[in-house]
Amino acid sequence: MSKIRIVLADDHQEMMTIVRSMLGDRFEIVAAVEDGRRALGAVLALDPDVLITDISMPEMDGLQLAAQLKKSHCRTKIIVLTMHQDAYIISAAFSLGISGYVTKTLMSSDLVFAIEDALKGNTFISDPTPH
Repeated sequence: MSKIRIVLADDHQEMMTIVRSMLGDRFEIVAAVEDGRRALGAVLALDPDVLITDISMPEMDGLQLAAQLKKSHCRTKIIVLTMHQDAYIISAAFSLGISGYVTKTLMSSDLVFAIEDALKGNTFISDPTPH
């Protein structure tokens, strides 16, 4: 069985390195880009299963990226990986068709679950309350 193909988009190289190390054995990272425009191009060219994107990026932010992908009727599942925990941003992201919303503070416990849920057709959101 082939690995799930992922595009990463984050303007912080350190964050992409961390995410790559978390996911690299289990998933195939087909591209890692620093801005929304490059992410859009990578997703449209490579047709990955999942896009993991930050919100705050140059050129095109993660929400604008999600809107563009929604317009293109792209099959790629979108997971936002961000520091933002504002209810308005979360709501706006889901209204654009994202499948998962993971906060960077909870990515070690939540990111793989978000990917798996997205691929099953479900949605996932990090719960910031202590368990």
